[in-house]
Amino acid sequence: MSDRPRIPLLRLDPQLGQHMPRSRREAADTALPVQVARVRQGEWDVGNGRCSDHLGVLILEGVVAHDVLMGGTASTELLGPGDLLQPWTRESQPLLGRTARWYVLAECRIALLDRQFSWQLGGWPEINAALMARLSERAERLATAQAISKLTRVDRRVLAFLWHLAERWGRVTSGGVLVPLTLSHRMLGQLVGARRPTVSSAIGELASRDELVRRDDGTWLLKGDPVGAPTGEAERSVPIRRRLLAQLPDEKLGLETP
Repeated sequence: MSDRPRIPLLRLDPQLGQHMPRSRREAADTALPVQVARVRQGEWDVGNGRCSDHLGVLILEGVVAHDVLMGGTASTELLGPGDLLQPWTRESQPLLGRTARWYVLAECRIALLDRQFSWQLGGWPEINAALMARLSERAERLATAQAISKLTRVDRRVLAFLWHLAERWGRVTSGGVLVPLTLSHRMLGQLVGARRPTVSSAIGELASRDELVRRDDGTWLLKGDPVGAPTGEAERSVPIRRRLLAQLPDEKLGLETP
């Protein structure tokens, strides 16, 4: 991408500057130039640490699936516009055997936040804070997905996860809330932690209760009210947190006792 022209970041993603004072915003509109590229649909070969000195990649358009393969199972995370990621990150000596795979589901436009961008970002703490907030939002979505995967019935998982996706991608229509993602039964299984045949049965149950419709174009229509609010039973089942890490004596930590 070294020969690509650079475009100021806020022209590509104006929401990153929404909390800036007007005077700062006007200056930021021409600052922080980044390179932009398109990634075609299909498996995304991100290389092996070739860009390890870059801050990351910001998705501007499209949808990316991040698969983690372990044993005979796969877990999937969906990423879209506004998400910041480092697809080339690799652990030096992982203790748990797994494989990460990136797949572009809908053609993407991405901005490369490279070393030059990182040097200039220090002068724009508001944008740096906005990028950190994007990482926090992604972590919160992952925590929500983990909670959904622990629901007891697969039909509840599928319905809850589609409402979770609707928070980000959904559109209100006269017939319900449309989730404009053509997710297969297999991918829904990878998202909620279930096998494809079980997911297919669960979708059949939801359709019979008129809670979910698979449209002819492969997208999903949610009917009724959102689900997922914690019950009193769930709140009671969460105990008060105790210390999880053993506290070592100061001498074992190499510290001097005052």
